Amino acid sequence: MLNISNIHHVAIICSDYSVSKKFYTEILGLKIISEIYRAERDSYKLDLEIGNTQIELFSFPNTPPRPSRPEAQGLRHLAFATDNIELAVETLTRFGISVEAVRIDEITGKRFTFFADPDNLPLELYEK
Repeated sequence: MLNISNIHHVAIICSDYSVSKKFYTEILGLKIISEIYRAERDSYKLDLEIGNTQIELFSFPNTPPRPSRPEAQGLRHLAFATDNIELAVETLTRFGISVEAVRIDEITGKRFTFFADPDNLPLELYEK
């Protein structure tokens, strides 16, 4: 047995570092843990805190776009827990971010919705 206790981090590669950094820090409100520029790779690595987990935001030159949304093989979407889905949707909308209609999970009865980051990575808000 591996004795896995939680998710340590999720890594995201973005196409425009400054736009994505602003999105994740100023709009989503994630706290910066560290920011490093790696000259040998022409790459930024931004570590962001979200609860007990981290998001690693990377920039690399000439990365290919995501093949499709959201049903490509691999990571389907990243979901964020929220206490107040209406307030979260209102905040995203104020920043000009398009948010799908809020739906109810037919299994859990919880409310959720989807939106996208600057690179069209599908993100979900899921009410606790």
